[in-house]
Amino acid sequence: MKKFTYVDAKTVQEATTALAKGKAQVIAGGTDLITRLRGMISPSAPDTLVNIKNIPNLSYIKEESGMLKIGALTKLVDIAKSSVVQSKYAALAQAAGKVGTPELRNMGTIGGNLCQGVRCWYYRAEHNFFNCLRKNTSGICYALVGDNRYHSIFGAASGCVAVNPSDTAPALVALDAKIVTSKKTVNAADFFTIKGEKTTVLDDDEIVTEIQVPTPATGVKSAFRKFAIRKAFDFPIVNCAAAIGGSNAKIVLNAVYNTPKVVTAAADAVKGKTIDNTVAAAAGAAAVTGAAALPNNKYMIQIAKTIVTRTVLDCK
Repeated sequence: MKKFTYVDAKTVQEATTALAKGKAQVIAGGTDLITRLRGMISPSAPDTLVNIKNIPNLSYIKEESGMLKIGALTKLVDIAKSSVVQSKYAALAQAAGKVGTPELRNMGTIGGNLCQGVRCWYYRAEHNFFNCLRKNTSGICYALVGDNRYHSIFGAASGCVAVNPSDTAPALVALDAKIVTSKKTVNAADFFTIKGEKTTVLDDDEIVTEIQVPTPATGVKSAFRKFAIRKAFDFPIVNCAAAIGGSNAKIVLNAVYNTPKVVTAAADAVKGKTIDNTVAAAAGAAAVTGAAALPNNKYMIQIAKTIVTRTVLDCK
């Protein structure tokens, strides 16, 4: 592992100041970052790690001003077990409870789960064996011509077909959450992007501080489902979150595209209707409209169709 300087920030200002000084990255739970550093997967590994775990008042779950507020350092296990989250924001509780293993949920934070790197095996190859497009603008996306069984079924952003691996991301997008940072507040749907090795719109000297989720309208139910090879511990092949009730409907697929994908056609298929098997199946079919498989991942289209159908039924 490349040697680095360790900065133990005590305030948000200390953290952002340290991040602004050069090649630096944030560490909190570290469940994603440490594996990337140990594998030496990046040609631009940080010279400095900025620890934000000891910043006070960034771990909490509370309802205030008509919304749920969650501190960025809140552990995933606490979100999954929260009675408030379970009762009013079920999709988020279910998603947090599906991340990794109990050990990872005990360490991992909601902020980290949102900001984690992609899992593409070409991008993650140790010692930067594949200097791919995400790390080198003159490089190529090796997955396009290689093993792409877990990659995008909805095309490529900037030439890359690596997918967003977060479980909590689609739940927050479906629930119309906002991400509060040290600089701005952004809709969860606009928080994710492809920009070099980054997966979010965060600047180099910016950190997530809070997640805000509006109280769902009366009658709206939400749910989350995940398909993975190993049910007890794995990243998603496809996951889905939905929030449905009356004239309100939002359905979000993830792990199928570079960013969480709001499937508007699927929402339109259920909006204002009584959910039954027929309506749910129509939503599933609509969700994969426009999907175009790569040579090795056609099966993901059927999984996406089925998981949307089942998630919609969970919102009855």
